[in-house]
Amino acid sequence: MTRSEARREIERLTLLVHYHNGLYHQKGQPEISDYDFDQLLAQLIRLEEQFPEYRLPGSPTQTVGEQPSKNFATVYHRYPMLSLSNTYSEAAIHQFVQRTQKLLHGAPVEFFCELKFDGVAISLLYIGGALQRVVTRGDGTKGDDITQNAQTIASIPKHIQASGVPQEFEVRGEAFMPRSQFEAFNKARIAHGEEPLANPRNTAAGTLKMLDPRLVAQRLLDFYPYALKSVALKTHEAGIHLLEDWGFNVAPTYKKCTTIEEVITYINYWEANRSKLPVDIDGIVIKINDLDQQEQLGYTAKSPRGAIAYKYKPENLTTTLEEVGYQVGRTGAVTPIAHLKPILLAGTTVKRASLYNANEIKRLDLHLGDIVRVEKGGDIIPKVTAVVSKQRKPGSTPITFITHCPACNTPLVHQEEEAVYYCPNEKACPPQLIGRLKHFVHRKAMDIDAIGSKTAALLFEKGLVRTPADLYALRYEDIYPLAGFKALSTNNLLQGIARSTQMPFEKVLFALGIRHVGETVAKKLAQHFQHIDALLQATPEAIVAVPDIGEKIAQSVQAYFQDAAHLKLIAALSAAGLQFSIAPSPSSAAHQPLAGKTLVISGTFQDLGREALKARIQQQGGKLLTAVSKNVDYLVAGHQAGPAKLAAAQALSIPVLSETEIMRMMDVG
Repeated sequence: MTRSEARREIERLTLLVHYHNGLYHQKGQPEISDYDFDQLLAQLIRLEEQFPEYRLPGSPTQTVGEQPSKNFATVYHRYPMLSLSNTYSEAAIHQFVQRTQKLLHGAPVEFFCELKFDGVAISLLYIGGALQRVVTRGDGTKGDDITQNAQTIASIPKHIQASGVPQEFEVRGEAFMPRSQFEAFNKARIAHGEEPLANPRNTAAGTLKMLDPRLVAQRLLDFYPYALKSVALKTHEAGIHLLEDWGFNVAPTYKKCTTIEEVITYINYWEANRSKLPVDIDGIVIKINDLDQQEQLGYTAKSPRGAIAYKYKPENLTTTLEEVGYQVGRTGAVTPIAHLKPILLAGTTVKRASLYNANEIKRLDLHLGDIVRVEKGGDIIPKVTAVVSKQRKPGSTPITFITHCPACNTPLVHQEEEAVYYCPNEKACPPQLIGRLKHFVHRKAMDIDAIGSKTAALLFEKGLVRTPADLYALRYEDIYPLAGFKALSTNNLLQGIARSTQMPFEKVLFALGIRHVGETVAKKLAQHFQHIDALLQATPEAIVAVPDIGEKIAQSVQAYFQDAAHLKLIAALSAAGLQFSIAPSPSSAAHQPLAGKTLVISGTFQDLGREALKARIQQQGGKLLTAVSKNVDYLVAGHQAGPAKLAAAQALSIPVLSETEIMRMMDVG
């Protein structure tokens, strides 16, 4: 690989890992398995080690977890919550042991092995025996204060009554949703016509970020501690036993090992028996038991050298491909689904698996009746990973991607730069119409919670609703006769529709379902253009001028507003009272000290938090950009501000403000 090729590949992998990190941590919607993600990250690490001069600022190889949420107070950890280096190889475990023994100059070493629970890492602070604060891992340095939500978890002690408890200590552990609770929760969602959630881990993460602790309590999360901090201890094992004595619900699956053979036996045992556990695990954590030895071994930028995680590869089995079906989404994208001879995989019966797109069918060279390998890497719908071609029956029929929509028989279209085929009949294809209706009422859009997937489909099938605007013409006598509706549920639905007219412009814009316009893009467009008319008249060049908006989004937005049917929909929604503008702020420019100023912020901010600071700057009239240029008036630099931004500001003689200085400038400090 040449140096220019290495630079391009490092840039590509950095963007890709950041993208999948965002899907996993922020959206809870991973597109790839943990194994596939770890392989991408390992590839990036190898290239950065070989070409360190091309490592980008903020590389995911140097950071942990996620940025804290703007909806919760940010708390800095007293001790960093680092991630663990991981491996899928027994040989790497042997190397870890050998390296450890070498660094410790041959001193006797004990290993403490624990299950790696697939949940959400949190830190609990106790003062005077009482639970004071609970914080998420966040980016390892700081996290979200979720104390109120965590207090609803029954297995987290609120008061420690045991004798000898220190005045202050910290407990690290994993919050999770038990499998049985997750299955019951999804059954209830399906019964109400809602989509099932992806997996217990993502559900637990989303639950802990809810704004209403009463809803958190209903989801019955659980907690397993795995470390005790701020207490003078000789071994990690001693801390675990203290937690047991103090009434914590420690998982009784740990084991102290003195040889590498015992460690490997432990790994193999739980790989064979993990389906019997009440909670998902994705591997084993192996720690040096002696805490002095752990400190002697030290740390890398992300991980302690005295511990390693052995991760299990996603479980996969073989079964028969019986047929291939096709689903049409709200954007018209057609997704192939493998229908399989049922198998028990990772504790659940699997009958279907994703095939993603036409390219995947071609790559696998699928034939009807093939014996296929199926992997469940954390998603509800597993995926077909390979074909056992040696077992293919002679004369079997190759799978060819369909040419017409399975719902409306419209010829499919395919753009060369994309792998997906689309049904272009967006005006009359039933799955697309129903899908857009489901998207419109979603909690992240218009938040009409009385209309789930089942109800949306029912309203469409009964001819009551064809476009979202039809929702606002519904009457009591339209809803009450429908199956499953009574007086209370009918009123709830109508009241939910009425309340939705108060949703802000950015939510309405997202609810329209414009291709490539997600929550973040909708918010940026709404804040920039302020009114739907300004956006309707905007050229692609004007849209691209919005920070972080590219040409692909701009073209999609313009194409949407050039469609007469879409303009008719917007007019009908506006007539129904929906918000298509942002009300002007009563503050005048005289009361906005940053009016006319352009700023870039970089790093993390302790007092107000990054997102809150951005919002405050915008409220005070400031315009935010993402890159330093001659058009920038100030760079606001927080903790660990990007070196490239600082250097650019210095080169352009742009003033660099601290958090205190920008707060003083806004007169809010």
